Amino acid sequence: LFPALFAKKVDPKIELKAFPEFVTKTMVEWKLPGLAISIVKDGKVIFSEGFGFRDVKQGLKVTPQTLFAIGSCSKAFTAVDVGILVDEGKLEWDKPVRTYLPSFKLYDTFASERMTPRDLLCHRSGLPRHDSIWYGSPFSRKELFERLQYLEPSKDFRAVWQYQNLMFMTAGYLVGEIAGKTWEKFTAERIFVPLGMNSSNFSVTESQKAADFALPYMEKEDKVEQIPFRNIDEIGPAGSINSNVTEMANWVLFNLNKGKWGEKQIISEASLTQIHSPQMIISQPLRYDEILYSSYAMGWMVMPYRGHLLLSHGGGIDGFSALVSFMPRDNMGLVILTNSSGSPVAQIVAYNAIDRLFGLDQVPWNKRIREERDKARAEADKTKKEKDKDKKLDTKPSHPLEDYVGEYEHPGYGVVSVTKEGDSLKGTFNSMTSSLTHYHYDIFELKNELRNTTQKVTFLTDLKGNISSLLVQVEPAVKEIVFTRMPEKKMTEKSFLEKFVGQYGLEQVVVTVSLKGENTLILSVPGQPEYELVPYKGTEFNLKGLPGFSVEFKMDSSGAVTEAVFKQPNAVVTAKRK
Repeated sequence: LFPALFAKKVDPKIELKAFPEFVTKTMVEWKLPGLAISIVKDGKVIFSEGFGFRDVKQGLKVTPQTLFAIGSCSKAFTAVDVGILVDEGKLEWDKPVRTYLPSFKLYDTFASERMTPRDLLCHRSGLPRHDSIWYGSPFSRKELFERLQYLEPSKDFRAVWQYQNLMFMTAGYLVGEIAGKTWEKFTAERIFVPLGMNSSNFSVTESQKAADFALPYMEKEDKVEQIPFRNIDEIGPAGSINSNVTEMANWVLFNLNKGKWGEKQIISEASLTQIHSPQMIISQPLRYDEILYSSYAMGWMVMPYRGHLLLSHGGGIDGFSALVSFMPRDNMGLVILTNSSGSPVAQIVAYNAIDRLFGLDQVPWNKRIREERDKARAEADKTKKEKDKDKKLDTKPSHPLEDYVGEYEHPGYGVVSVTKEGDSLKGTFNSMTSSLTHYHYDIFELKNELRNTTQKVTFLTDLKGNISSLLVQVEPAVKEIVFTRMPEKKMTEKSFLEKFVGQYGLEQVVVTVSLKGENTLILSVPGQPEYELVPYKGTEFNLKGLPGFSVEFKMDSSGAVTEAVFKQPNAVVTAKRK
């Protein structure tokens, strides 16, 4: 029942003799270009090798010094940053984040007030992933932090575990604000430098300047292709670190040595114990007898593996998959870095190495995971075939395609731009442009070529019959995100607005239109409060706070404004310009 109690004494050199052959064979089966692995045991590195290619076209081989993106394995570094600040008395694990960042605000008021640094680091904010807000976005880290308030939660605060990159980004932003320097600089000074992680960095831009770095690859339709690097600097504390297995082995040894490196205690044992201790149960079906139930600490998954305590975390970003694991009671750990998106090889290789080093029968992880992958693909193919069963045939859009063209904005997610090219529409979001193909009625399909996915986009009209918004399910765990149509850019420019400034005669009343600041028109009616005019379309403006009320300015052939037409639910009144 408890193999950890009866594991036989093994000689690592003997047990790992056939290991390289296993790694190579597994890589070939999964079409993995390159992989590097380091294994540590009892305070030293016992295995460190590169396999395959860091650059397939050039035939450049992976070495233990090859830089890979480690993705979400970065999260544990951010947790240690917070722990260091706790040691210094600058933070407390369980004081509200607002104590340190008064502007911290979430959609949920209670969560805004009670969220703590511990909460940020263990995925219990109530928010689902909402990754589309940062993936490829133009927003700075500060802007992402400020936009958190517009992201809808899917669960109550602290109710369940839900993986959430933005909260780790917030933890890194908090580190930077408290330390008076960026998260990158703090992490480099307090972790990288002491651990001798001199080649490690925080951006794929930096990696590409190195002499030895891996290119990113992805399998598409059974063919492995090189893909562009994905820069994720702004979400950095959740996943932007790049490193090699030589330096990451130091990181594993540091965690096994209770926060000490050489003679220096980088983080207190007490704080590192907090980081390594379970905080939230991960509710999921039991898949394997060897693993059973898992929980999440702070930047680490915690689980039993065949009776041994295992702390582990994976990492994945475009073109790279990584895994860092260690077993504190066995004084053993390993790091595996690969250059292919979504590859399970790191997991397969890690479990196989552990089985060998414990002298246990090797679990057929490769076979198991292959069967799971094949089953998942079959289900996906079935779903794909059935996805159009509700499609209404022989329909067409309610408007000419030109009417859908424009920019649509959500206060959190930013702007979706719709353009027309030839006889079709294109949609651009976060610098990624995709085709918008008509599906039925006013619903279109947005196709992401890079990820080979499609999403339905629904266009809505307002009471005047104009296209006013679009809805898209960018976060599956909450309702569709509404992007509201933005007015033409010129409608917010001073040179355009100045044309409408003046007085207009309305029966016995004279109304005044004035310019406030650089880009806001104000309507003044005697005896009434001032009304802000919100740009709508063309030369028409809505009265802010009065649904159904608007004013449209008319011009003559020379472009001079001649009158203002006031529209309200029960009347239309024209006022001549004085």
